[in-house]
Formats: sequence, structure tokens, C-alpha cells
Amino acid sequence: MISDYINKITVGNCAEVLKDFDGNTIDLTVTSPPYDNLRTYKGYVFPFKKIANELYRVTKEGGIVVWVVADATIKGTETGTSFEQALYFKEIGFNLHDTMIFKKQNPIPQIYRKRYNNEFEYMFVLSKGTVKTHNPIMVDTLHGGLKLNGTTYKNYSKDEQKREKLAKPVKDKKIKGNIWEYVVGKKAEDQEAKGHPAPFPSALVRDHILSWTNKNDIVLDPMCGSGTTCKVAVQHNRNYIGIDVSEEYCEMARNRIEIYEKQATLEFE
Repeated sequence: MISDYINKITVGNCAEVLKDFDGNTIDLTVTSPPYDNLRTYKGYVFPFKKIANELYRVTKEGGIVVWVVADATIKGTETGTSFEQALYFKEIGFNLHDTMIFKKQNPIPQIYRKRYNNEFEYMFVLSKGTVKTHNPIMVDTLHGGLKLNGTTYKNYSKDEQKREKLAKPVKDKKIKGNIWEYVVGKKAEDQEAKGHPAPFPSALVRDHILSWTNKNDIVLDPMCGSGTTCKVAVQHNRNYIGIDVSEEYCEMARNRIEIYEKQATLEFE
């Protein structure tokens, strides 16, 4: 039963561990799988389709899976594995709710191979039916409060689109766009994960957790690595479930959560 796994880090093959979960129980999954030439991970071969099918089964109606992935370049071509995975998720029933971009402020410089330096990964936001929770992140507008005399904007209706309505004074806030930019590995909160080869920024996870869940919801990372998703869930009063095939990384994740919980207790006292 899923209750045996809540607020715990479990060592195991997630494709098998997920079979123990009740269906329709997870509010949000945030994970970054190994891909292409990284698919052998600690001696573990990545069974994508089995994992995808289990994720669909355990996700609640209206729940979200955030799948952070990129493509390797092999023999002069990008593999396209990320797109194949997104299409398979659609095939088994997920909606491709949004194709977002994780842009790295400090990408690793690459040897010149007649292509531009790679600065991003995909964040496929997959929903099981209509999205249940969306707490949109708001950002400042460039021209907040400005009155635009006579300016029009496009009317995005289902039928013919026309420019006909006068623009109102520009609002101070707007919903954040779907390209999210983060520093990778430099912030203090991310340094504790440096023992893992590919941790993603805590801020990235935080933004997704705040966007797609409410307090006490269940957040899953079936390939949790250093435990970033699980730690951020604890920080924001969500329940977490972490799974990883590596005992070493599971122990790292447990330690990170334990240290945070001790610090939070001391601050409260």
C-alpha cells in the first residue's frame, strides 16, 4: 500500500516498487530520468515504458507528471528520445499539458562541434485529464500601469482571430512564461547534492511543487537521486515519496531531509 512509502526514501527499481502503490493516489511527480547514453545508471537499465505506465496508473485524476529530460548527441544527431517519450505518454493517456523549457544560466561549455552550446532541457508537463490544481507563479510586467491609447490586442477565440479590443492599462503582474531559467549547482541549497552526477536546482522543483500542488498533497520522485524533490516537498508542507535504485543516493537523500528537519525544529524552538 502507498501508506508504507509516504515520507520515506525507498531503495528499489521504481518500475517494480510503483506496482505496490494504489491507483490514483499521487498528486504530482517531478523527476529527471537518465537518458540515452546515461540509461545505464548504477548498473540499472532504464525501462521507460514500464515506468511511464505505472506513473499513469498511480497519478490522480487531474494530477501532473513533470518529466525533465534532454537528448544526447550521438554520431552527429540528437537522438530525439525526449520527443519519443512525450509521445508515448500521450499514447497511454496523458495530456501533454505544456512543453516547458529549463534554461541554464550557467551551462557547461562544450567543445565546438558545428552547433551552438546546449543551454536547456525539456520539462514535459503531463496531466491525467483536466488539471486539478494550478497556482500560477506571477511576475512583474514590463510596463505595469501604462495606458496604451488605441492599442489593440488579438482576440484568442476558437474561431476567427481578430484585433479589435482596446487594450486596458497594463497590469502590474502577469503569469510567468513557460521558459524557466535557473543557476545550476551554484546556490548553497544545491551544494549538498554535489555527490550526485545530475541534480536539478531546488528552485526548479520548488516552482513546480508550488504550481501544481497544495499543502498535504503527495509528491513523488521515482528516480529521486540526491533527494531534491523530496526535500523541497518537506520544506513546503507536502508529503513525499522517493525511490532510487542506488542505496548510496537514497542515503544522501535521507541525510538531506534529516538535516533540514533538524534545522527547522531548532528555528521553531
